[in-house]
Amino acid sequence: MTGQRVGFAHREFMEREDMNIKRKLRLLAVLTGVLSLFVVLLPAAPAFAHGGLTYPATRTYACYVNGIEGGQGGDLDPTNPACADAIAVGGKTALWNWFGNLISDAGGRHREIIADGDLCGPSETFDAYNMARTDWPTTRVQPGANVTIRYNAWAPHPGTWYQYVTRDGWNPNEPLGWDDLEPAPFDQVTNPPINGSGPYGAEYTWPATLPNKQGRHIIYSIWQRSDSAEAFYNCSDVYFGSGNIEYEFGVDNPGPDPDPDPDPDPDPDPDPDPDPDPDPNASCTVDYAIVSEWNNGYVADVTITNNGGSAIQGWTLNWSFGGGEQVTNAWNANITPNGDGSVDADNHGWNATIAAGQSVNFGFQVSRTGDGPDPAAFSLNGSTCNT
Repeated sequence: MTGQRVGFAHREFMEREDMNIKRKLRLLAVLTGVLSLFVVLLPAAPAFAHGGLTYPATRTYACYVNGIEGGQGGDLDPTNPACADAIAVGGKTALWNWFGNLISDAGGRHREIIADGDLCGPSETFDAYNMARTDWPTTRVQPGANVTIRYNAWAPHPGTWYQYVTRDGWNPNEPLGWDDLEPAPFDQVTNPPINGSGPYGAEYTWPATLPNKQGRHIIYSIWQRSDSAEAFYNCSDVYFGSGNIEYEFGVDNPGPDPDPDPDPDPDPDPDPDPDPDPDPNASCTVDYAIVSEWNNGYVADVTITNNGGSAIQGWTLNWSFGGGEQVTNAWNANITPNGDGSVDADNHGWNATIAAGQSVNFGFQVSRTGDGPDPAAFSLNGSTCNT
């Protein structure tokens, strides 16, 4: 009897354990199903490779800078009419996210997935920046100049950048189409260095030679990542040469006098400090422009043009700041302060030669403690330049 009771108790214990195991397995199956559903319903991780052209300035970057300048309390209120209309049409998201003009699954299929007219803003968020108009903020450049392309590295990734330019005779009053671009990029670079520091963070920089164009054009940039299918698109409005630009990026663009004097003084006092006329015999011309500015600093772009009949072999550009400026970063030149308050910008080895009639370009970032006037006098290798 004792053995039977022990056997019965053992079987009862084993049955209870078997039922416990089955209940645990059923619970595990339910939990596995819930977890699987949770994983399926989770959104895909967002891509964080972002960036955009800061030189020459892409539309969204230029409008963001203009919006900061016109805004109050950190808000965006562009004074440029094209930028203001873009906000009216599409809101401010595209400007707060000026570095995020992308297609996540492009995979090199740019011409296949982007329709004519949508090149500058291939997604709904950026569609307003497809508007065909000539009053977007525009960067002045020189035909055939050697420049440094600057591309904000908001979130760095490897890849290849392609820069195209519009054909001669394209119509800026029509939305940009693929046939409006030259068939081959004028510049292409893979994995450029992140060695620049711009007003909004680290930047990719690389040297490029601009095409020999004249007048208004668009430089169209594609960045195709090599570690994913994501690609970024930028339209930079540029003007080649010295023609008139209605809204030049980085330059004050005053409107008409709201109250012109109907009866001006017939004998006004002479200007006590007239600007000097350009010297027709000057061997060089310097174009100095502030391309972005904030309370205690700015970024400047400088172009030196050789007006002479022979090449310049090695160059040093000298000028003086208005007061309180200190160069914190420079590209395409080595900038050295002198004891007399002036600074020297010296060439690198690769841009030491300025052929006759050609230009070189460099830039720098400064911090400042005051608000002195812009540099007004430049000398190249000891010779005074026109400005």
